[in-house]
Amino acid sequence: MINCAELKNFGPIEQLDWQNLGKINLVIGNNGCGKSFLLKALYSAVRTLEDYKRGDNPDNVDDILRSKLYWTFQAEKIADLVANFSRGRELGKLSFSLILNEQKFSYELSEKFTKNFSTLENKVTPRSENSIFLPAKEILSFHHIIDASREINKLFGFDDTYFDLTKALKQIPLPVIQEISWDNSVAVLNNSNYSSIRGRNYFDFNNARIKIRAMIGGEMEFDDAKKRWYFKKGEQRFPMGVTAEGNRKVAVLDNLLGNGYLSESSIIFMDEPESTLHPQYISELLDIIAILANHGIQFFIASHSYFVIKKLFLIAQEQQMSIPVLSYQNNEWVQSDLKDNLPDNPIIDESIKLYEQQLDLSDI
Repeated sequence: MINCAELKNFGPIEQLDWQNLGKINLVIGNNGCGKSFLLKALYSAVRTLEDYKRGDNPDNVDDILRSKLYWTFQAEKIADLVANFSRGRELGKLSFSLILNEQKFSYELSEKFTKNFSTLENKVTPRSENSIFLPAKEILSFHHIIDASREINKLFGFDDTYFDLTKALKQIPLPVIQEISWDNSVAVLNNSNYSSIRGRNYFDFNNARIKIRAMIGGEMEFDDAKKRWYFKKGEQRFPMGVTAEGNRKVAVLDNLLGNGYLSESSIIFMDEPESTLHPQYISELLDIIAILANHGIQFFIASHSYFVIKKLFLIAQEQQMSIPVLSYQNNEWVQSDLKDNLPDNPIIDESIKLYEQQLDLSDI
C-alpha cells in the first residue's frame, strides 16, 4: 500500500505532497491540472518495484524505471519530464518519492542528465504483487492493435498503461463460482479443490465478480482461435462491435480478478472510471471497488464526475472509511477526506450552480 507521495517539477505538477493515503484515494480537478499524469507517475514507480528482481530479471532498478518512464510518458527523452517552474525553486530538477508499505523509493532527474538519474534510492522490498492502470478507454476491441504497435513495431502511441493491460489480460480467468461448499476450511466445487489454484484471494474476489457480471448482464470471453474478445450472455456470444463500450470497460476488472493477475496487495489506478458509464453503473462499480478495497486492494481514482465524488462520499460516511481526496484549486493541490466532508471544488460548485439555476427556473 502506498502511504504517501511527493512530486516536484514533474511535468505539469509543480509541487505536490500527498500524505495519509487510504484504501481508496480520489484525485479531482480541471482538465490539464495533472490528474492522469499523477496516476501515471505513481504507476511507473510501483511497476518498477514489481519488475525489479522478479524471477530471473537481471535489470537493475535504474534501467527498469528509465524504460517505464520512457514508455509510459513517451517523451523523446526522460529529461523532457523535468519542468521549469520559477517561484524560487531550483530550476531544471525533478524529484519523486513515495513510501510503500513504510519503505521509501525516490529519485531525482535533472535536465543535465539526459539518460541517468542524478539520484535514486530504493529501500522497498521487491514485490511479488501486480498492479494495473485502467485507462478511461476500453481496450478489448483493439487489444490486437496495441500488441502489434508495441510488441512488434515498438512505436509510440499506446503507452505502457495500455500495453501492460493487454499483457495482463492474456491469461484466461477461472469461472465465477455461484455456490461454494467448505470441507475442513478448503473450498470445494464439483469435487475439485480450488485452494491449490488461486488460494483465498480467488474466493474473496468471487463476490465482486458476481456483482460485475450482474451489472453488465454477462461476461467477456476471449476466443483463442480467432484472437478476439466476445461478450457472452447466456449461451449467446456477441462481437465487440455490438457490445456496449461501458460493458467492455467494466468486464476488464472481472477478468483481472479471475485470472490471478490481481491479489489482495495489488494497487489499481483508474482514470475516469465514469467514462461511458450510466450513473447507475458508476454507483454499482464504486460499490464493487469498496468491496475490493476492504479485501486489501488499494485504489487511486482520477475523476471529473460529481456522481463519483458523491457516491464515494456516501461510502465513506456509511462505512466510516477514510477516502483521501486531492483536489486542484486555485493553482494548488488541497487535501481533504470524504469521511469528514465533501471538499470545495469547481466540480461540486458547478453542480450546485446548475441546481440553483433549476430552482430559479421553477420559480418563474
